Amino acid sequence: MPIKLSKEIPAYKALTNENIFVMDVGRAVKQDIRPLHIAIVNLMPTKEVTETQLFRLLGNSPLQVEPELIQMSSHVSTHVSSEHMSAFYKTFDDIKDRKFDGMIITGAPVEQMEFEEVEYWDELCEIMEWSKMHVYSTFHICWGAQAGLYYHYGIKKYPLEKKLFGVFPHTVDRKNTKLFRGSDDVFMVPHSRHTQILREDIEAHPELRISASSKEAGVYAITTKGGRQIFITGHSEYDRDTLQREYLRDKNAGLPIEIPKNYYPNDDDTKKPIMSWRSHAHLLYSNWLNYFVYQVTPYDLSNIK
Repeated sequence: MPIKLSKEIPAYKALTNENIFVMDVGRAVKQDIRPLHIAIVNLMPTKEVTETQLFRLLGNSPLQVEPELIQMSSHVSTHVSSEHMSAFYKTFDDIKDRKFDGMIITGAPVEQMEFEEVEYWDELCEIMEWSKMHVYSTFHICWGAQAGLYYHYGIKKYPLEKKLFGVFPHTVDRKNTKLFRGSDDVFMVPHSRHTQILREDIEAHPELRISASSKEAGVYAITTKGGRQIFITGHSEYDRDTLQREYLRDKNAGLPIEIPKNYYPNDDDTKKPIMSWRSHAHLLYSNWLNYFVYQVTPYDLSNIK
């Protein structure tokens, strides 16, 4: 699905160089087809990196995707220029009267805080409430998944004894789930977090379904019936070097950090990391867009309820 981007956004050049199908606005308007409108609430500090990661995955299918980047008006980003934010991001107030085929809520480096202590928590709650009537399917990632489960269902997160850090094998729990249609029996997913959600807390809600999990990393994918809400606890969108940058940052700062599991050949951090999750990431996002957005969203977005 070619993703419709301004030629000015840094991700455009990066993805074009990777042969990712990117379409500029001028070419897109000549196609007689309605694009999928996907709002992206980007809570990650490294905005440009996360944009490229998500655009890469959203661009891997045959229809147009038109992303809308959303920032928190109650929080000032310090790891990206104000010029970038003003050029490519909107606030919730800018888009709250619109409706979207899908929405992505990213992770954020705030998981060791209580939800209510997060600076933009009230604003995020407003967005999550708004999404019920304005977005057909919402895809939550890592802390975004924990936040969504807590807001919508009161499901708490719990601290881990040590950071879950590395790339872990996963299996599909529900064999007929469309979200993992075409998946391998075992697939790999990166995780980088200090907290977890418990299977028994999720199973206490009959409207929630655990679709995939890991013996080491725990519950991975939770969906509501029909897929209007999807919660993913890992980071399938990560680049090859994302865990390495986190690892070296903490190691060089003298912080307690272990080598990411199943990441470096023979756990040798002088060697190039093995990227073992790329195919799963593309399949996951392609299935979400196809089965939970494109196939079921009303052509007239005003009919979303």
